[in-house]
Amino acid sequence: MVVAIDDKTTATFIPLSGVAEDGWSTEDEATATCLCGTVQLVFPTQGPGLVDRFLCHCADCRKISSSMFCSNFTVADSHLRHARGKEDIKVFRQSRTIATGNDMADHFCGHCGTLLYRVSSGLPGMSILRIGTVDDFRLAETKLRPQVEQFVGTRAAWLTPLEGVMQMERMHTREDIDSLHK
Repeated sequence: MVVAIDDKTTATFIPLSGVAEDGWSTEDEATATCLCGTVQLVFPTQGPGLVDRFLCHCADCRKISSSMFCSNFTVADSHLRHARGKEDIKVFRQSRTIATGNDMADHFCGHCGTLLYRVSSGLPGMSILRIGTVDDFRLAETKLRPQVEQFVGTRAAWLTPLEGVMQMERMHTREDIDSLHK
């Protein structure tokens, strides 16, 4: 068994994670692939297409990830492409547990079940992707490093706040992000 160790000496780090072996990243774009390799997305790694990066501790993110939080990034749909597998995506839609009352559509690979992105009626023209699906692991430490940690009131007590990131009791807004850059 080969274990991927990141020695931090290269610009990218794309270990074998899942079945696909064709992930990539450039200065402007990168790929995100499901576990079985059927679905692959191409997304921007900088603005204007890369809109936001955040950790979420809401009840939906806990449940949908089978974990204690989700690491996410928001991309303008006009900059998001399906390299393959768009026809293999299954959608689960609901609004009952979303704090805002907006409709949320979860887009999964129909074969392996990997959650690739969410689409909210409250964020028209945007998709919320999962950092864990990104093929170049280095991006999680650089261009996709979270700016905000939201719903911190429901963060597990044994998790500490992410250093240097805005802490929000609620879902953050575009205005919150803009205030970081003033």
